[in-house]
Amino acid sequence: MADPDDTLLPPTGQFDGARHRFPVRVYFDDTDAGGIVYHANYLRWFERARTEMIRSLGVDQQSAITGGEGAFAVTELAIRYVKPARLGDAVIVESTVVAVGAATWRVRQVALRGADLLAQADVRIGFIDPGGKARAQPRPWRTALASVLQSERHS
Repeated sequence: MADPDDTLLPPTGQFDGARHRFPVRVYFDDTDAGGIVYHANYLRWFERARTEMIRSLGVDQQSAITGGEGAFAVTELAIRYVKPARLGDAVIVESTVVAVGAATWRVRQVALRGADLLAQADVRIGFIDPGGKARAQPRPWRTALASVLQSERHS
């Protein structure tokens, strides 16, 4: 019998073309007293989905942090809530890179229940040094992000 630690891993999502898809289940602790997802939890889901997207592109944030190179930080966020997610729902978070620059990149993220749009976020992420100052992100990271870049007018 296989060691469960070798086969039971957290969800990582997967790419479907340029779009990364990450599954989420709505649990009780995600909801308010009415069984509706609390608004801040969409931000947690979006953060996890972005992290898994860039991890799957080979971006090693942990090494950059521990090596003193720097880290990604959200610098701008706009979110629109459309329909509520509810206890027990299966939700897919789709993330699409829409711009890549020297120090920043932008991603559009949507939370979907089937074909229903629940929430949409436009996020700008900057690379900062350990002191919090903006700096150019590592070139291999820019290359990885650019490999899944999708024009905004097509997303």
